[in-house]
Amino acid sequence: MPVFAQSVSKYDANAAFAPTFYTTYGDEFRSASGAPGPKYWQNRADYKINASLDDENHSITGSVIINYKNNSPEKLPFVWLQLDQNIYSLKSRGVAATSITGGRWANRDFDGGYDIKAVYIIEGKKEEKVDYDISDTRMQIRLPKAIKPNGDSIQIKIEYAFRIPEYGTDRMGRLNTKNGWIYEIAQWYPRMCVFDNVLGWNTLPYLGQGEFYLEYGNIEYNINTSAKEIVVGSGELLNPEEVLTPTEIKRLKEAKESDKTIAIRTESEATEASTRPSKGRLTWRFKINNARDVAWAASSAFVWDAVRINLPSGKKSLAMAVYPVESAKVDGWKRGAEFTKGAIEHYSKQWFEFPYPVATNVAGIVGGMEYPGIVFCSSKASGAGLWGVTSHEFGHTWFPMIVGSNERKYAWMDEGFNTFLNSVADKEFNHGEFYNKSVNRQMAASYIYRSEPIMTIPDVLNAGGDWGIDAYMKPGMGLELLRYDILGEERFDGAFRYYINNWAYKHPTPWDFFHAIENYSGETLDWFWRGWFIHDWKIDQAVKGVEYPDTDPAKGAIITIENLEQMPMPVNIEIKEENGKVSRVRLPVEIWEHGSTWKFRFEPSSKITEVTIDPDKHYPDVNISNNYWKAN
Repeated sequence: MPVFAQSVSKYDANAAFAPTFYTTYGDEFRSASGAPGPKYWQNRADYKINASLDDENHSITGSVIINYKNNSPEKLPFVWLQLDQNIYSLKSRGVAATSITGGRWANRDFDGGYDIKAVYIIEGKKEEKVDYDISDTRMQIRLPKAIKPNGDSIQIKIEYAFRIPEYGTDRMGRLNTKNGWIYEIAQWYPRMCVFDNVLGWNTLPYLGQGEFYLEYGNIEYNINTSAKEIVVGSGELLNPEEVLTPTEIKRLKEAKESDKTIAIRTESEATEASTRPSKGRLTWRFKINNARDVAWAASSAFVWDAVRINLPSGKKSLAMAVYPVESAKVDGWKRGAEFTKGAIEHYSKQWFEFPYPVATNVAGIVGGMEYPGIVFCSSKASGAGLWGVTSHEFGHTWFPMIVGSNERKYAWMDEGFNTFLNSVADKEFNHGEFYNKSVNRQMAASYIYRSEPIMTIPDVLNAGGDWGIDAYMKPGMGLELLRYDILGEERFDGAFRYYINNWAYKHPTPWDFFHAIENYSGETLDWFWRGWFIHDWKIDQAVKGVEYPDTDPAKGAIITIENLEQMPMPVNIEIKEENGKVSRVRLPVEIWEHGSTWKFRFEPSSKITEVTIDPDKHYPDVNISNNYWKAN
């Protein structure tokens, strides 16, 4: 790895420990304790959706009725909605902002987007057409009457249609298998933008890399398809007797009582007409409560497995996996339901209980994407790769499905937090089957400091490298440093649960997170937030030397250490002596309040032969050559 060699410190204690950090003070809406204030509010959006899948023309026609409740203290003369399907128009900002070399979010071989047929305001039984204005992936509806503050509501009805792209910016799409298409459908209905006390209307356009920021509510949706399709979706299937065979219903009942995977539709049955009701078309009815979104998948090719999920409260949920026969491998998707069960049971026990009746893992064209109660993972994944993507996508249940941060501005608050969750889960699943026990963060120093600061809007980050570092790796590593090296596991875990419980089904900002961790742990961590998240400060701790008063080891030793880059951290030191004794010394971060050099006294029992700073290689230190001192 490259070495950032230097002999002069760049460290400035005044900058690292500046007394002012928080941009605003706690108020009645957002408390300085890291919890919602007594007058915290957020608006609510309930949806009723009817949609029809045309599996010959690969299109969807639908209508949605939105009941939007204004809990804010101000009237709303207009509302904003997200029309994320419009990113698939060749005229979209997302296409225009994609480089000519393409990339993960490119979609230049398909011209789609919403066809908005009509927009109505419903009062009683009367529907009144209203004016609206579409700007890329946003729609503004100008209301005939403003929505009054403090609990007034309005009903909006929108009729729409769109064609389904084969590749939908790795969020949705369709995969052609030998037994039929697999449709993974998301961002498939107009959704309310969030109106909050931070920015008012949050109307950043959807460009592909920045994800979503949504209101919570109850969502009922009906999917009409040809009878050959099996449909799975967010929430609970309300009418299994109308869309499943008696055999499938019986097997599902068995799966709800089993800790071993039950096949609901086997590989050999995937092509049998008897596994589907003999009707022309069917309507699948689903419902999910207190959710921010819904997604679904449909295919005539699905093999279908299920197994019970045991939750800490004693409640039960159901893990399901659906996949094509091409993916039905013993080390692959045959373990899809098992991996789903294992991930959700761990996260529920460790952090916060899984809130949905079903968790469905879908194999398809999407490499990995999450929605409430359902995730899309690559049909090609297997072994450690399938466990990793399953654990990651279902980890998103907690961030941002339960803790509803703004993904379009702060990707690290869901991707980074989830990356940390996954590292803890890896240790626990199946006795650490896929856990990599080695930890050497020094190796990460060669690349994590070459990107933008973590607090960078997602669409600004380079998708080829910075995106993975700043949204996933570096913030995840930051939480690991807090857990293992700064606060300790018990204090950090308690603080993290405090944050999750306070902001479950609400909208925290980064400052709410910082406040929550500090208040619960009792530590002032502005130096860490400032260096690791706000700036891109580097770590370079060094051992400068060892001295003996009057050159006599019996009188003790003075060990000098340095902080050569701008990021301060607590110090861990290992000291080896001539007689074989090995000692550890831990020094708090506050030693660096006094400058870049620190001397401390150590009482050896014999001459010191070696001093090592960060002996366990926990820090991404940019220059490990100065981490060691050895006697002549």
